[in-house]
This record gives sequence, C-alpha cells and structure tokens, in this order.
Amino acid sequence: MKQCQDYFGRMNDATTAAFLKGPCGDEMEFYLLLEDDRIAEIRFYTEGCEATKECGAAAAALARGKTLQDALSISAGDVMEELQDLPADHIHCSILAVSTLYRAIAGYLLRSTQ
Repeated sequence: MKQCQDYFGRMNDATTAAFLKGPCGDEMEFYLLLEDDRIAEIRFYTEGCEATKECGAAAAALARGKTLQDALSISAGDVMEELQDLPADHIHCSILAVSTLYRAIAGYLLRSTQ
C-alpha cells in the first residue's frame, strides 16, 4: 500500500506525539508536525497487523493538512470508509488509529493552554 509508505515511520522533530496500546495488543504511535495550528506533516508507527498499518495510514492521510479542529472530527467510521474493505474483526484497528491521533492532538492542546 503506497499510502502506508507515505506516512509510516517515526519523526524526530515532531511538535507532538502519542502512543496507545489497543485491546488486541497492537501498539500505535502518531507524530505530528504543526505549523499555524495545521498538521503540516504526520507519521505513524506500529509493529501491528496489516489492518492496523492500513488504519494508521488512512488516519494520517485524512489528517494531513487539516487544522487541529478539523482533525478532531475524523472518526473511526471515516477511516473504515477510506479503506472500504476493513474486515469486521479489525474494526478496533480504526478506533486505535483515531484514538492515538486524538491523543497526540490533545497532548499538544493541553500543553499550549498552560
């Protein structure tokens, strides 16, 4: 999946980052580089299954270029719609991806208001 290659990997100079472990044991990391409250660059990392990788890539593609407010409106359903063929037993992967994205944004917003 080309999209996965475009967004896969860690980022050393991220403005904010987050990590979550899903109920299946897969772990997801998101890294965001922000410019003017917009996601200028985004990367994700996981050693999880292929569905987890695809969901991370889909969430990253949906968030790139968006404002933080708009990125917070991305849902697990949006990720599933983007992938179209996500098996029902891997729906939790879309939730993990979006939840990790939210956590990265929330971490930044909480730090910036202090």
